[in-house]
Amino acid sequence: MAGHSKWANIQHRKGRVDAQRGKLWSKLSKGIIVAAKSGGGDPNSNFRLRKAIDDAKAVSMPKDNIARAIKRGTGELAGGDLEEILYEGYGPGGVAVMCETLTDNRNRTGPELRSIFSKLGGEIGKSGCVAYLFERKGLFVFDAEAVDEETVMEVALENGGDDVESTDDGKLQVMCSPDQFQSLEDALQKAELTMEVKEVTRLPQTTVDVESKIAKKVIRLLEAIDEHDDVQTVSTNLNIPDDVMDED
Repeated sequence: MAGHSKWANIQHRKGRVDAQRGKLWSKLSKGIIVAAKSGGGDPNSNFRLRKAIDDAKAVSMPKDNIARAIKRGTGELAGGDLEEILYEGYGPGGVAVMCETLTDNRNRTGPELRSIFSKLGGEIGKSGCVAYLFERKGLFVFDAEAVDEETVMEVALENGGDDVESTDDGKLQVMCSPDQFQSLEDALQKAELTMEVKEVTRLPQTTVDVESKIAKKVIRLLEAIDEHDDVQTVSTNLNIPDDVMDED
């Protein structure tokens, strides 16, 4: 599954800009709320909550915001009524697109996402239309020049990693099952291996190639979807051409 770090890195670079204007805080608060709602307010016993809090801290979300989100999730404060909905569809060139959302109003979120897809050359499909093309995985991405590949491989394979691959854009990516994510992250951090991306996401089992002109249209669609306040993650089976990455 080499190459899936490309979209992750586009999101990572964009995320740094979003964080500067507080764009991510709303999304991350929702992630904390749902994690606390489903598994309780103690991050030591709730992996999903711990991951959500770590993501929030990584973009400097204030502690008070994090605490309020946890209390909304546990019911101590109002505002914790969120629903998880998965939307599936197609982008330009027929590439598969999936987006995970957290919303307090599906009657608002669905039509808004349908409009985004439609305006940018895509189409939302029926449930299950592309889900079979993806597998839920933990993903860690490193700058290949900043880490020792043998060390990464050793730590990964000894702590639940499924695969370690070099990509053609100078990255090293490690994948694992979602239930091994936390232990593997802890081991990588203990080994002082700096990660550019760390997330549980949906990775395509195979990718599709399209010409650069179409790929650029797909990227515009993915970015527009990702900017929606209710969208938590966006996945695609597009193999992003190098020239498109260089222009981003």
